[in-house]
Amino acid sequence: MQKPSRLLFKYLIVCFAICSCASKDNANKDHLVFRYNEHKNIGSLDPAFSKDLADIWATHQLFNGLVQMDDRLNVQPCIAKHWSVKDSAKVYTFILRDDVYFHHHQLFGKDSTRSVIANDFEYSFKRLKDKSVASPGSWVLNKVESFSAINDSTFQIKLKQPFPAFLGLLTMKYCSVVPQEIVEHYGNDFRSHPIGTGPFKFKRWEENIKLVFRRNDHYFETGENGNVLPYLQAVAITFLPDKQSEFLQFAQGNIDFVSGLDASYKDEILTADGNLRQLYADDVNMIRGPYLNTEYLAFFMETDVEVLQALKLRKAINHGFDRAKMMTYLRNGIGIPATGGFIPKGLPGFDGSIGFTYQPEKAKQLIKEFKSETGITNPEVTLTTTSNYLSFCEFIQRELQKIGLQVNVDVVPASSLKDAKANGQLDFFRASWVADYPDAENYLSLYYSKNFAPNGPNYTHYANDTFDRLYETSYLETNPETRAKLYTQMDALVMESAPIVPLFYDEVVRFTRKEVKGLGINATNLLELKNVKKEITKQ
Repeated sequence: MQKPSRLLFKYLIVCFAICSCASKDNANKDHLVFRYNEHKNIGSLDPAFSKDLADIWATHQLFNGLVQMDDRLNVQPCIAKHWSVKDSAKVYTFILRDDVYFHHHQLFGKDSTRSVIANDFEYSFKRLKDKSVASPGSWVLNKVESFSAINDSTFQIKLKQPFPAFLGLLTMKYCSVVPQEIVEHYGNDFRSHPIGTGPFKFKRWEENIKLVFRRNDHYFETGENGNVLPYLQAVAITFLPDKQSEFLQFAQGNIDFVSGLDASYKDEILTADGNLRQLYADDVNMIRGPYLNTEYLAFFMETDVEVLQALKLRKAINHGFDRAKMMTYLRNGIGIPATGGFIPKGLPGFDGSIGFTYQPEKAKQLIKEFKSETGITNPEVTLTTTSNYLSFCEFIQRELQKIGLQVNVDVVPASSLKDAKANGQLDFFRASWVADYPDAENYLSLYYSKNFAPNGPNYTHYANDTFDRLYETSYLETNPETRAKLYTQMDALVMESAPIVPLFYDEVVRFTRKEVKGLGINATNLLELKNVKKEITKQ
């Protein structure tokens, strides 16, 4: 008997065939409008509050900062056309473009707009740090000692200490420029009356129903061959509340792309090994690439549990299950088996050879040696997880039983796991780390001894003097290649002690209609629409 969801998709396919002509007619009419759905809703269009991906996607179309990240995670000029770094990498001086204008608004006076100057960045950064504003992005400037407008075209930032990842932090939407007179006029309502400099400008927002942006005809960036950006005339965002409804709209041609692989449709659109099913091949493109997210299991290194104190047992767990099989079985092949370190694929410093591969016989031998050395004949551990990752933990549980290790799986609410791991109350637990900013330092900060939780992100309480020395050295290294080598060296040190079990490095997966061109992919899963085109569907 077919499952209801499968029957629903079969019905959809029939309907899609009947309505194909109508869908093509619609596509011909709106080929300059990019349509997507945001099932999690959008909380604010104020970049100072762009914490969630839904908010970031929307505000990215409306606002710009000093710098921006390309699809290869390289920092590129944006409103700042170039910059210099001096005084032992503590002073950043940015020279601004003179052709960047805010979106039109009557409060700007006669011309209904004005150019962006350095004072606008000084105001925007002060606002970000203002405790009365309570921006969740204020932490971005924690390492900043001061900032100031030197003149209209020069903005300078001084750091308390060198921090090579700082330019990456400045690419975050929190650091976007906003106009003081507009923000102060609207106050808290700036969230729904945004005025920025981006490729699209705000048009209309019916919260939880529809959000519309229109093309900014005065945008300052150009595309290939000097073409004026953006190519689209509008962006239309709907707010269907669940991923299955979103996918049905996509399959019918009513929205242009979906992001991510949800359980409600993953088997419908993908084969078990992660390829697009033939049924969708004529209408859909799939693009996938590394995502800055490492999924892993962690050991609390200060545990009193003798079993988990043993390096041989931690290594046995790392060798004892097949990550590639796990990804095929549970994720349709989406995700990269983590045979490297903690740094995910896609970041400088990643090395796929420094981790653990599936070696069941070696794992059995390590367990055998552990039993002989300790006299513990039936080693047993408890792995704490949330319900979302129960299937992964049960897979690992079954695999480790085969090598002689009993694993008990304890399922707790996400909030309970978060609090318990921060306070050292869990000996063995599932975790993940999504980069706050695209630099491997963000990942390695989890193993710096001065970052012990709950006062920092070192949940394992891993400590190594050599690691700490290299970590502090990397702060002073401004050469990206040299710094990447230090990152790899640190990651290798962590893996030698095995305080974690890397499971997989996540992937971004996107499905687009065939007529969508120029929608790239990047490891931060940022939605970049300024270069997107839509072709007229041929009848």
